[in-house]
Amino acid sequence: MKGRTDTPWWVRYLVFLMAMGLAGVILLVPLANVLFRAFSGGLGAYFGALADPDTVHAVFLTLFVAVVSVVFNTVFGVAAAWAIGKYSFRGKALLVTLIDLPFSVSPVISGLIFVLLFGAPSALGRWLDGHNVQILFATPGIVVATLFVTFPFVAREVLPIMEATGTDQEEAALTLGASPWQTFRHVTLPTVKWGVIYGVLLCTARAIGEFGAVAVVSGKIAGKTDTMSLRVEKLYQEYQGRAAFAVATLFLGLAVVTLVLKSAVEWRVKRALREAAPSTGSGQAPSEAA
Repeated sequence: MKGRTDTPWWVRYLVFLMAMGLAGVILLVPLANVLFRAFSGGLGAYFGALADPDTVHAVFLTLFVAVVSVVFNTVFGVAAAWAIGKYSFRGKALLVTLIDLPFSVSPVISGLIFVLLFGAPSALGRWLDGHNVQILFATPGIVVATLFVTFPFVAREVLPIMEATGTDQEEAALTLGASPWQTFRHVTLPTVKWGVIYGVLLCTARAIGEFGAVAVVSGKIAGKTDTMSLRVEKLYQEYQGRAAFAVATLFLGLAVVTLVLKSAVEWRVKRALREAAPSTGSGQAPSEAA
């Protein structure tokens, strides 16, 4: 019988308590320490640390890079997932491999690759230098590095839904006279919208928290190329621990917001699956495989 177990109740509770205790040691204790250290000097010191001009610049630079990365990766991710999930073409397997590439490459290594690509010793670097175009140690380099590490998130969340739903609805819409754009807007996009939202959440969190690749290509110039993660490291290395923990609380707030939104999206997806289940012959929604 499903859900039946012969395990004694005290064993189940013991395992539960061990899991909660481990989660508390690994997650809750460090988070409590961050909050304690950040507010140990009072609210005045806390907001004073956040109001530092270099910190403010790091926050706005991080948000700018995140917005650019999310917009680009959302457009690319939906387009790539649509092409892979709905059509057959030569090079399809290669495109899937390229999408997954950032998952298998260390962010530090990817940053080093961009340094070798855009650096002065390379032909492209010399051409850029000759035309007064600066990629490395500037905002464009940070954007490129962040784009690379966040490349797969939206595509990987939307692709399984595209593959599971098939092409029947799109073909029916085209047969009834809808244009390709109308078909995409009114048929395809509503089907994958929750996958898109979920991918955007993951992409945003990854873009804001990126450290490795950005640290290599940015040069860590205060007030110019420091992002929030680099700013935390620099403050801590300069023995400004209270200010470093104050900036870290921004990441903590982001994590909480992301977790709440993620849970809300997951709940909405499960509800949509339950509502769609009776309409399928097997009682399983087409997009459940995602």
